[in-house]
Amino acid sequence: MRNRIVLAALSALAITAATAGCGSSGGDAKNKTVTIAYQKFGAFIQLDQQLKDVKKQYEAAHPGYTVNLQPIEAAENDYYTKLSLMNRSPKSAPDVMYEDTFLVNTDIQAGFLAPIDDYLKDWPDWSQFTDSAKSAAKAQDGKTYGVPMGTDTRALWYNPALFKKAGIPVPWQPTNWNDILTAARTIKQKVPGVTPLNVYSGKGAGEGATMQGFEMLLYGTKNTLYDDASKKWIVSSPGFTDSLNFVKTIFDEKLAPSPQDALDPNIATRVATELLPQNKLAIDLDGSWINQAWVASGQKPWPQWSKVLATAAMPTQNGEAPGKVSMSGGWVLSVGSHTKDKKAAFDLVTTMLNRENTLKYDIGASQIAERNDVANDPQYLNSNPTLKFFTDLVQVTKFRPAYPVYPQISDAVQVAMESVMTGQAQPDAAAKTFADQAKTAAGGDKVMTAQ
Repeated sequence: MRNRIVLAALSALAITAATAGCGSSGGDAKNKTVTIAYQKFGAFIQLDQQLKDVKKQYEAAHPGYTVNLQPIEAAENDYYTKLSLMNRSPKSAPDVMYEDTFLVNTDIQAGFLAPIDDYLKDWPDWSQFTDSAKSAAKAQDGKTYGVPMGTDTRALWYNPALFKKAGIPVPWQPTNWNDILTAARTIKQKVPGVTPLNVYSGKGAGEGATMQGFEMLLYGTKNTLYDDASKKWIVSSPGFTDSLNFVKTIFDEKLAPSPQDALDPNIATRVATELLPQNKLAIDLDGSWINQAWVASGQKPWPQWSKVLATAAMPTQNGEAPGKVSMSGGWVLSVGSHTKDKKAAFDLVTTMLNRENTLKYDIGASQIAERNDVANDPQYLNSNPTLKFFTDLVQVTKFRPAYPVYPQISDAVQVAMESVMTGQAQPDAAAKTFADQAKTAAGGDKVMTAQ
């Protein structure tokens, strides 16, 4: 872990050195440069592709300005680390940044982001965004710190051909966790050489382990991670331990990828570009966006994907109402607090997220649209065979408690998962360690237990 942090820090410092002198300089008449930092990693290449076109559009509409693209080629956790280190110095801080919504409050607290309400009120397109989209970028102080790029949901992707080999009827819709385990065990027995089930777990997958993995389990129990009524983190609950037990079961029984593979920061890329396309993975608990790798402009074009794979909703633990569960997140484009010309930075955000460019991005990156004019566009509606399925899950979806301490809570969840999946701790012990870490992060008066 220490080596990973050191490497991430050194990489970020290298970025800092490289960008010093060309960063947030928008107000300087001799150097009107608007920088944008964003992630480009693994199968996620659509944003980089589109920003190259947006750069041309912006520079044509803003004579004298240059857009400096700063793609950060790093896995999720390392991307957050590098972006944070860049923001610590005005010389290297970007004017615009690609920001995960769960980090908005944390980065506001750190002084990295600027509110954009004064600009939004004069932007006609803002009325096209849904109320839920607007709230995703609104912080605890009531101000807005970003424009949403789209949202997502999560479910089970599965391979019907592998199911048929195992003698499992399709279409398949599990009604509880045990149905998933039964299918995975049957595939392990009947279809050798295939990984039965992928549930992202541990530090390697970063926030993906917390959200695609653990929270998709936990929020299907009677418990959650945060109690809205008391405004306290739930650090001990039957659902938390049951979720860890599920993780332990799939790794102990070798239903999941090996711990070594699961802890590889490239695991999500491998799932999308190797395991699923090569029929080596039967069930994948994953996001609505993963088919972005398979479109013609993706990293791994796979025209047959919609005929090879099917989808099923993730069930609740024992089939409790509403019977299925999903988690939703999303990313925004935010304006940096160190930016000298915030209007120029905001104009870059609105260029990227106008109707035409949002339509193109949401189709290419398999995003659930958050602009009404995009959501109702026939081109968008006909762009993806799984679009309706994943959009319908919005009716049951849950959102992370994206408060400033959440990143530390999420990290503690990943530690708990990793200790269980590697056999270093039993679920009860891992849950207790999580509770101790959460108390330290949030404060003893901000945590509670649940029955």
